[in-house]
Amino acid sequence: MPSIADFGARPRLGFTRSVLDRAAERRGDAAAIAALTAAPGAGVYVVCGEAIIAKKSLPTHNPLFALAQAHVLGEVRELVFLGLADGAARFGAGIDAAAAEALRARADLVVLDLRTIAVQGLVDPLHLPPLAQAKALLQWHARHRFCAACGAPTAMVEAGWRRDCPACRTPHFPRTDPVVIMHVVDGTRCLLGRQARFPPTMWSCLAGFVEPGENIEEAARRETREETGVVCGRVVYHSSQPWPFPMSLMIGCFAEALSKELTIDHSELDAARWFERAEVAQMMSGRHPDGLTIPPPISIAHHIIQKWFEDGDRVLR
Repeated sequence: MPSIADFGARPRLGFTRSVLDRAAERRGDAAAIAALTAAPGAGVYVVCGEAIIAKKSLPTHNPLFALAQAHVLGEVRELVFLGLADGAARFGAGIDAAAAEALRARADLVVLDLRTIAVQGLVDPLHLPPLAQAKALLQWHARHRFCAACGAPTAMVEAGWRRDCPACRTPHFPRTDPVVIMHVVDGTRCLLGRQARFPPTMWSCLAGFVEPGENIEEAARRETREETGVVCGRVVYHSSQPWPFPMSLMIGCFAEALSKELTIDHSELDAARWFERAEVAQMMSGRHPDGLTIPPPISIAHHIIQKWFEDGDRVLR
């Protein structure tokens, strides 16, 4: 069986460890935001529908533009304040998705989805957290242009961190959807599943949205039972990860299996089965005889699977 050393240094969890100071106290100060916008060093991340725009360069592309450059790329529908990096303001700009085709034709730009950028390491990892922040926030604006209470058009305020309805005065705030992602373990075995949308060789942890009136532990147990029929006992938190597809927070856990028999809900999963530790090691090291794999290092699933491989049942303590 491969050893821990065979997997190399522990990878960085994608979209985490942001260097930005969000400077929330500045959001309501229009004069301060205007000054930050005009100051030297202000930069903007440009989101075009589902795509991120970056300047083509080596060894990695540069997704940070000057504000004037962003306006040349397309009509800016929203400009949101993300925070400060070494005192310089960082913004997210949302431009119309229709601009993507023309931008793809430019030799000096790349137009790619954020998942591809992160998985392939196409930008410096320091850019990934603010890109996730910008994409999630701008997509929320794109989907919440009208008041959920009365249907009237809403207006962006607080530098992009709120929308207000001028008709009924209801304030609307950006949402984040909590998702539990759990590595279900039974001694030297773990339970992995796959959805039809996964790459054909990839198996991953089970996951699902937390429902209203439910805590993390209850959601992990319910989702596991609903999708596979397995009953779980202890649930232990590991870590969390922003997941801007479109605006989720992945809450990583380990769950103790109390039953073994599988009853798969094929409306949720293409397949699920138990994997022995030795087979998981083959998947992690790229040596599985059938080419089976686990999710890439940017995902929290990779990290909690690796933690279980390293620590075994101790993850449930």
